[in-house]
Amino acid sequence: MKRIKVELAERSYDISIERGILKDIGPAMKGLGLKGRAAIVTNPRVGGLYGSTVAESIASSGFTPQFVTVPDGEEYKSLAEASNIFDFLIEHRFERNSPIVALGGGVIGDMAGFVAATYLRGVPYIQVPTTLLSQVDSSVGGKTAVNHPKGKNLIGAFYQPKAVFIDPDVLTTLDERDCKAGLAEVIKYGVIWDPRFFSFLEENSSKLLAPGDALVNAIVRSCEIKAEVVGSDEREEGIRSILNFGHTFGHAIEAVSGYGAYRHGEAVAIGMAMAAAFSARLGMCKDCEPRITALLNSLGLPSSPPAIAPQDFIDAMRLDKKVLGRQIRFVLAEEIGKVCLKEAGEDELTGYLSSFAK
Repeated sequence: MKRIKVELAERSYDISIERGILKDIGPAMKGLGLKGRAAIVTNPRVGGLYGSTVAESIASSGFTPQFVTVPDGEEYKSLAEASNIFDFLIEHRFERNSPIVALGGGVIGDMAGFVAATYLRGVPYIQVPTTLLSQVDSSVGGKTAVNHPKGKNLIGAFYQPKAVFIDPDVLTTLDERDCKAGLAEVIKYGVIWDPRFFSFLEENSSKLLAPGDALVNAIVRSCEIKAEVVGSDEREEGIRSILNFGHTFGHAIEAVSGYGAYRHGEAVAIGMAMAAAFSARLGMCKDCEPRITALLNSLGLPSSPPAIAPQDFIDAMRLDKKVLGRQIRFVLAEEIGKVCLKEAGEDELTGYLSSFAK
C-alpha cells in the first residue's frame, strides 16, 4: 500500500492507494473512530459495480450502510440533487457522527462532500473515488461544491474528508473516454510542479491508457503533488491557485457549451492548450504549447476549443472563482514545471479569443 499524508494540522488525513482496498474500508473507518449509520452516496452504475463490496466491508465493521443514489452526469451536480440527499439524511435521522461515503467520480465526491460540509453544520465523510480524474484530483484537497447554471462549482465549501481510499483496479471498468479525461489532470501536475514527471508522461504515454505500473505511478505522483500543494495552502489563498492551470478556459467551455457536452477533463485539456498558447502570446513559455498539445494528442485528448464568441467566453470567465476586483486571472506557464498567476486585460484576451470565434 502507498500512503500519502495531507498535512493540515488537526484536519490531516491519509490517501491510501492499493489494489483491492475497497474491502478494507470498513475496518479503516472504524479505526478512525467513526460509527453508526453510514450513507453511501453513489450513482446507479458505480453502485452496481462496487456498492456491495463497500457495503459489506462497512457492515462487517459494525456500521449500518444505507445507499443514496444520484443520477449519473455533471448536469446532476446541482442544488436540487443535493437537496434530495439532505431529504434522505433527515428522513432516516442521520446524526452528526454518521459518516457519508462518497463512492463515485468527481460529481459524487463533490456533491457528497458539499452535503457533508453543510448537513448539521458538518458530518464526517470518506472519499472513495472510482474515476481516474477523481482519484488524482477532486477527491483530494477538500473542495466540495455544486454547480450553478451561471458557472461551475460556484456554491460550495472547503471541507476535508477523514480519509481517501484509491483502488486502481476500479479503473478497469472505466470507459476509455473517461480514462483519457482523467489524464488531463495528471498532465497538469507535470506542467505546474514537476518537469521530470511531465517527461515521464511523455515517455510513457502509450502505457497510460491501460492498467499497469505506469498508470499507478502516475496516480501516486499526482496525489503526492496535490497533497503537497494543499498542505501549504488549504483555502486557495496563494499557491493552491496553480492547481487551476487550464481551468479558467476549461470551465468557461463547460458553461458555454452546456454541462455534459464535454467531460470535465476534456474541457481542462483544451483549457491547458489555450493557457499555454496564451502564455506564449504574452511573451512567456514558447515551447510549452507544442509539448502540452503533443502530449494531449498522443493520449487522444482534445486541444482545440469549440467556436465560441469571445464575449460569451469572457462573460463565463468573469464568474470564475479566481476573479479578483473584477479582473480575470489566469494560471499561465513560464516553463514546464513552473507557472504563475497573471491578470489579463479584456482587449488582449478578446484579441486572443477572436481566432476561435464563430
